[in-house]
Amino acid sequence: MNGLNLFRIAVHALSNNKTRAFLTMLGIIIGVASVITMLAIGQGSKSSIENQISEMGSNMIMIYPGESRMGGVKLSASEMNTLKIEDYESLKELDYLSGVSPLVSSSGQYIFGANNYPSAISGVSPDYLSIRQLKLASGAMFSEDDIRLSAKVCVIGTTIKNNLFPNGEDPIGQIIRFKKIPFQVIGVLESKGYNSMGTDQDEIVLTPYTTVMKRILAVTHLKSIYASAITEEQTEVAKQEVSEALRYNHKIESGGVDDFNIRTQEELASMISSTSELMTTLLACVAAISLLVGGIGIMNIMYVSVTERTKEIGLRMSVGAKGIDILSQFLIESLLISVTGGIIGVVLGCSFALGVNKLVHWPIEIETWTILVSFAVCSFTGVFFGWYPAKKAAQLDPIDAIRYE
Repeated sequence: MNGLNLFRIAVHALSNNKTRAFLTMLGIIIGVASVITMLAIGQGSKSSIENQISEMGSNMIMIYPGESRMGGVKLSASEMNTLKIEDYESLKELDYLSGVSPLVSSSGQYIFGANNYPSAISGVSPDYLSIRQLKLASGAMFSEDDIRLSAKVCVIGTTIKNNLFPNGEDPIGQIIRFKKIPFQVIGVLESKGYNSMGTDQDEIVLTPYTTVMKRILAVTHLKSIYASAITEEQTEVAKQEVSEALRYNHKIESGGVDDFNIRTQEELASMISSTSELMTTLLACVAAISLLVGGIGIMNIMYVSVTERTKEIGLRMSVGAKGIDILSQFLIESLLISVTGGIIGVVLGCSFALGVNKLVHWPIEIETWTILVSFAVCSFTGVFFGWYPAKKAAQLDPIDAIRYE
């Protein structure tokens, strides 16, 4: 019996039990749709995080004070004052760094007229813009002369601008107050929005680091130092160069424990990416359980179908149908259920993923391989779970089958 006739018989058998066939497909449909939706959300989140880290500067290097012991007492990094202006000055001379900026910060209330807003102030150098890939929308960045004079000038983000100047006033040249200290606004940064961790990147105020150190905090140490490697490929070399320079500055002997920590965006991206991949895999595994349930449903229904059609199978075998024909017919029926369910599941999965993006604005990324893998798995599921019932039907004795009641 040729394949076309077997296909027609299988379609006819399924059309006689449309409701049962659809309910059997439902497990496959839900499984495929769930897998595609979960993978789209997971891949979208991963890509969004990677893009935002890249926007922050994929070659960025962050230096923080490290843990240490003094008199047997272990001090946390926040309590350490190991980073000094001298460290910043020495890092500016390194070959593999394209920019270096210290960072000191304080929190407080900003006031302009009747408007106020709580936020932090960050003391940095002009290189901070290129390191963090920030751009000015208007005005200008403060200069090295402003740093030398500890000038009370600042560059603000759009969140600060919108809260202190809600009526659309031009903030350039205006005087805002931070902890009763007046600052003249000389620039406004372009908006960058929220990052993947929910932090508002526009809630930012930049001022010369010397201003924060002398006029606000009265300290001589730095909270951290930000730097950028010349290229992303040279980040590790630059990190090693920074480590050697700081160990020399801090007189740390070979084998001694560093009193600083160095982190790169590549390390951060790798950590977040691995976490995101783990969550995506977990979601996909949970969704794949529906495929397994759908496969068991196919096996159950095909087994029932064989039992119901035992006499029909006997009659067909008595007029010349071979075991392979019976096996092929039931496998085709099983495959039709799984493939049709898979197609519907793919359409629904893509629709659900796009719906999630439109309704809750989660980033999604529907990749071709997720559709192909889901489709291949549901096809394999149909063959795998349909094999046993089909084989049972093919092994029936024609005489016993005809006599079956």
